[in-house]
Amino acid sequence: MVLAIAAAAQAPPALPGVAQIYLAKDDGSGHAGDASTSFLPTDIPIYCVVQLDAVASVTVRMNLVAENVPGVKAETRVVSTSYTTKNGEDRVNFFGKPYGNWTPGKYRADIFINDVQVKDVTFEIVGPVKSAAASRSFVQRKPARPPTARKKTIVPVTAQVVDH
Repeated sequence: MVLAIAAAAQAPPALPGVAQIYLAKDDGSGHAGDASTSFLPTDIPIYCVVQLDAVASVTVRMNLVAENVPGVKAETRVVSTSYTTKNGEDRVNFFGKPYGNWTPGKYRADIFINDVQVKDVTFEIVGPVKSAAASRSFVQRKPARPPTARKKTIVPVTAQVVDH
């Protein structure tokens, strides 16, 4: 007699899918506009829109990474922020504003849902290239005095939920 025992591996609960992730400029009324992958140093704020395909509660995290920015070590995580959706929420808008203007270079937004990376979105800030080290970009502490036009510091990115 042959005895066969089947063990079923229990799959982890499925993550809600991502319907769409894109970066956008401000539409002029304080909301995300059309999708873009190229921005000017004066495009403030820049939005990262994460549209989920379900309304289950999840934690959406975005890491903003400087891939190739003059004066900044490659692959430096500039800022990380997250938001946990609540009942009925299926869209999260992250947005970032620097003190002054953005420093030109190549950046990436890594998007995670419940600590699982689901996508990365690369983008570029185009314009006159200045050394980020010389302009004090990416300093995470609050400046002791108000910033001048020559000093650029990135502030934390925040999350905004849009109800549909």
